[in-house]
Amino acid sequence: MEIRQLRYFVQVVQSGSMGRAAIELDLVTSALSQQVSRLESELSVRLLKRTKNGVQPTSAGLTFWHKAQLILRMADDAARAAQLDRLSGEASVGLAPSTSGVLALPFLREMRSRYPDVGIRIVESLSGNLESLLASRQIDVAILFGGPRAKRVRTAPLLSERLYVISAGTLPVPADPSGYDIAELAQFPLILPSSPHGLRSLVDGAFSRAGCAMSVIAEIDGLATLMEAVSSGLGVTIQPAAALARCRGSKLYTVPILGATLSRINLVASLADEELTPSGLAARLVLREVALKQVGEGRWLGVTALM
Repeated sequence: MEIRQLRYFVQVVQSGSMGRAAIELDLVTSALSQQVSRLESELSVRLLKRTKNGVQPTSAGLTFWHKAQLILRMADDAARAAQLDRLSGEASVGLAPSTSGVLALPFLREMRSRYPDVGIRIVESLSGNLESLLASRQIDVAILFGGPRAKRVRTAPLLSERLYVISAGTLPVPADPSGYDIAELAQFPLILPSSPHGLRSLVDGAFSRAGCAMSVIAEIDGLATLMEAVSSGLGVTIQPAAALARCRGSKLYTVPILGATLSRINLVASLADEELTPSGLAARLVLREVALKQVGEGRWLGVTALM
């Protein structure tokens, strides 16, 4: 099996036609068809099926196509690194909105400093969405919150993140000076993300276990808008301290919530090592190092590193 055969096959699948792929590759159609046939013979499996509109991958062909794309990406990265004598390529990293507020810029700066030839793409989305993007190989690395993991996703514990009551006005003194218990949270008009947001599920579960009802006056799924609503005094929210990064310049008050019920585990998640490009491996390492540095320097409040 040769790299060029993989390139030919990937182009055929992307083009949906031998003829169109041959034009893109500057080959004669018969020569391209012959190369794909040799590849199928070597693998002893049918990779393509002909239709009236062109060609489509078989089930085996689709699986092979996904793997071939990864191999080609790694080969291209290796060639660029050899040519430049330093790491190059691309890496895509997924962060939740609250995490992004404390981690995205430090991570970008560190990657730029260490690997100036590596292009970085930051995807900001909910943890569940990021996990789906990882499983479908649309991103390389992400920080996810604790919960079920897709089979293809590799995870390692990073930190435990405490949740807080956050308000634009002063908050009542809790019965326990170290923070509120769940029952005390029932007194607040809450502004929360809607279900099935992971944080909302965490809050709903805590109230349910405590046998308490909560007063949700608004549901806002965008963190920036949610924190603006809290800053304006419309209500209070339950968020990690990292959410405060979205409200720099606003005077907000925070009180921690007691116990481990309202805390969440942050995980560094990625594709398996053999599927990550050198750039992806570097991004995963730097992401973890920068996160722990933020914690160690007191820039990421309310968290405990999980070594």
